[in-house]
Amino acid sequence: MIKPFLMTVISAAMLCLASAAQSDAASDAAQANNPLADIKAFNIQNYYIGEFTGGGGSTGNQFVLRYAQPVTIGNSNWLIRASLPFNSFPVGTGGQKINGVGDFDIFAAYQIDVGKPGVSFAIGPQVVAPTASDSRLGADQWQLGLANVYFNAKSPLVQYGYLLTWRSGIGDTNGRPRANLGAVQPFVFYQMGKGYYTGAAPIWSYNFANDSYSVPLGLRLGKVSKRGNTVFNFFVEPQYSVFTRGSGLPKWQIYMALNMQFLPDA
Repeated sequence: MIKPFLMTVISAAMLCLASAAQSDAASDAAQANNPLADIKAFNIQNYYIGEFTGGGGSTGNQFVLRYAQPVTIGNSNWLIRASLPFNSFPVGTGGQKINGVGDFDIFAAYQIDVGKPGVSFAIGPQVVAPTASDSRLGADQWQLGLANVYFNAKSPLVQYGYLLTWRSGIGDTNGRPRANLGAVQPFVFYQMGKGYYTGAAPIWSYNFANDSYSVPLGLRLGKVSKRGNTVFNFFVEPQYSVFTRGSGLPKWQIYMALNMQFLPDA
């Protein structure tokens, strides 16, 4: 009598542990693409641009290092996100390229409690510093703007949201047109199980200064895995611009990244 009872208890305990592990894995996968996750993160991203609008047949590349840090100030929760690009863009018509650091971008998003579990919403200031190693790799002026982020992870199967930004040049423009750029990055992700997911997160941009725009669409394949206290998210997302106006914009590109979230010790 005792042995069957013990076996039943052990089996039930193992099922509970397996269920808990699956639940944790599902939660990690659902939060892996959350730009407002209350977790320290470091991202290594790359855009390979296979063709630009306006002809010329040149390719380009943008490699981005990005760091995100949650910060608590008093009773307020903020997320600080900083990005530094390394660009390789064509110049002229001879196929030559210019390589170097681009403009440094940082925003501080104040996280608003919307009272709905799994839903994140934040808004805050954005600053762009003219750190480009060559004026042709940046706007050559300070910029100030706003960032607004929404992320819905109520479902372990489908997550969606957007990142909305706008910035404008301030102060001396060094003879360049004053920057005035808006962008929205809609995203949706579908979890396929075992850490695999699909979806897309293209950036749709509009330049108010010269009335140019780019509207790409993409399809992502990603894999989320956990090693120790680190959640790794690797993905590849080819993108094609279905609507464009203006030259020098990506016509098609391949977006790929390794994003890492560093969970606190239990």
